[in-house]
Amino acid sequence: MNFGGISEPEFSDFDSARVLVLPVSYEGTVSFGTGTGAGAMAIVDASRNMELYEEETDAEVYKIGIHTLDEFKPRETPARMMNDLYEHSKELLNSDKFLCMLGGEHSVSAPIIKAHAEKYHNLSILQIDAHADLRDEYDGTPHSHASIMARTVKDLKIPAVQVGIRSISAEEARAIESGLPTKIFWAKDIVGRTDWIDDAVDSLTENVYLTIDIDGLDPSIMPTTGTPEPGGLGWYETLKLIRKLAKKRRVVGMDLVEYSYFENQDAPAFLCSKLVYKSLAYIFREETPKVVGK
Repeated sequence: MNFGGISEPEFSDFDSARVLVLPVSYEGTVSFGTGTGAGAMAIVDASRNMELYEEETDAEVYKIGIHTLDEFKPRETPARMMNDLYEHSKELLNSDKFLCMLGGEHSVSAPIIKAHAEKYHNLSILQIDAHADLRDEYDGTPHSHASIMARTVKDLKIPAVQVGIRSISAEEARAIESGLPTKIFWAKDIVGRTDWIDDAVDSLTENVYLTIDIDGLDPSIMPTTGTPEPGGLGWYETLKLIRKLAKKRRVVGMDLVEYSYFENQDAPAFLCSKLVYKSLAYIFREETPKVVGK
């Protein structure tokens, strides 16, 4: 169950790896559809059927070394889950490797972003998502999937660019108007276009953490997610955004969350694994060995 199905120890062992893939199996605060708890391992499983040559960058990305860590299991309470995941993330970042987390619901991004903010100065967040996730709390907990950006943008004062947003509450609308350090690119203004991408990337700081809530993509290509919303991003505009981000900024960590596993629906899991692999290709384009060399 190595990400990418990598069998060669020189490309999958911890010591030689440039990238750590951390599956986090958690859906402790889901409020609509279920299945995110099984999402991380389903993405890893699907990734074993990917072609490991990435044609855009002419690279076999896995040869930088991708190590798949043990599955991080749920804890008894949301607070305990977030604390333990934060401590685990800090320990992993001490290895000076690139951390790529697979969720799980979106709440698990907050402790990992916090650990990155303590390691990297001048950090900002690029969030691809259908939802702003700026509620102070939801269903009685501040550690909800609907509160992850409140924990980072509001509590930690980490600036963000939020892309693909098309569903917010009145509470979140008031919070945005109050002056939170976030810039929103609403789905209604950007879907089907790419002329906004430079503005989005230029609004970020030097070091960027990329968090991809997969419901940011349109449900026509990503139907199996906890809270699907119509009118989302397409495949190629999403890739162009991440490619431009990696070219103009230093991406120091990333995650992909909110994929919900459903039996006999393999295409969405494969999309998630492919999106992660292509993101890594863009981020490490200068470090990956070329195949054709043109």
